[in-house]
Amino acid sequence: MPQNYLDQWTPEQFEVLEEAILVAKHKIHSTGLFSDEALADLIDRHPSDYLTIAAMGRDANKFEWMVGERGDLTAMELLDAVRNGQLWLNVIAITKFHDEYRKLIDDVYNELEASNPRFKAQNRSGNILISSPHAMVYYHIDLPVNMLWHLRGEKRVWVYPPFDPRFVAPKNIERLIVGEMAEDMPYHTWFEDYALSFDVKPGQLITWPQNTPHRVSNLEGLNVSLSTEHRNPRAQRRLNVHRANRLLRQKFGCECRSISPDGFTARCKEVIARGSNLTTRLIGKKTEEPFSYRKRFLVDPSAEKGWRLLDGEQPETFEEENAVLMGV
Repeated sequence: MPQNYLDQWTPEQFEVLEEAILVAKHKIHSTGLFSDEALADLIDRHPSDYLTIAAMGRDANKFEWMVGERGDLTAMELLDAVRNGQLWLNVIAITKFHDEYRKLIDDVYNELEASNPRFKAQNRSGNILISSPHAMVYYHIDLPVNMLWHLRGEKRVWVYPPFDPRFVAPKNIERLIVGEMAEDMPYHTWFEDYALSFDVKPGQLITWPQNTPHRVSNLEGLNVSLSTEHRNPRAQRRLNVHRANRLLRQKFGCECRSISPDGFTARCKEVIARGSNLTTRLIGKKTEEPFSYRKRFLVDPSAEKGWRLLDGEQPETFEEENAVLMGV
């Protein structure tokens, strides 16, 4: 029998899944799958191409994000560098490679679906985020529906109004979908007038509607979170609407402003997007690859922030990353 991982949820909490910001309790952190030893074993077994290592600055108003290389560190040495430095790890697509984590994520989603018949979680996947005590993740969105199950340490999450072009321009969502930029989005300090903040502790879930902008700062301790992602017909249609809007504007000069995934127009746009994708495959045209920043540093546990720049890299230089962010 699958174990129950949701803790004291009310019917109202199940009802708002994907529709509003939700903070609720869970018991995933008590499984034993997220101890230092378990994480080190996972990293050692995980394909290196599916491990992202990033570093960042200390000012949320300045985009200073870069990715790096692990070098020849053991998994435990890597964890120690994160614990003592200014680093962020993303162990990507764990359901693809590790049966025990896939079963955990399936059990959690099955439990959610059983308590809300309208909730459907298809194309399930999961990433494990491991980050330094005072690391931050800049203002960004996720394309799938995202659920953050916090496991270790404490973090503060800021959440901003969804589906509002003042906070995330639809054209930037389009750029993200076609692989022209990463998930990071342009940020302005006045956004804070509209933000909601949540201090998240182990045993808490926080989730929000698809494509909701948010940012994160760790408060203390080595932070570990399970980030699960899923799609369903409505979530996929939302992305297809953005894709069709881009296609109609670029090919036919039609400025389509609606990003709603509901109604007749949205379904027509979905047909257009799916037709374009099918045509691309039939003619053998290369499909879009997700954008990735070039690697600029090497993890170094002896360095103050846990990393050092690779040879030839200039310190405190983020023109290339900011150019991508601003669409230059």
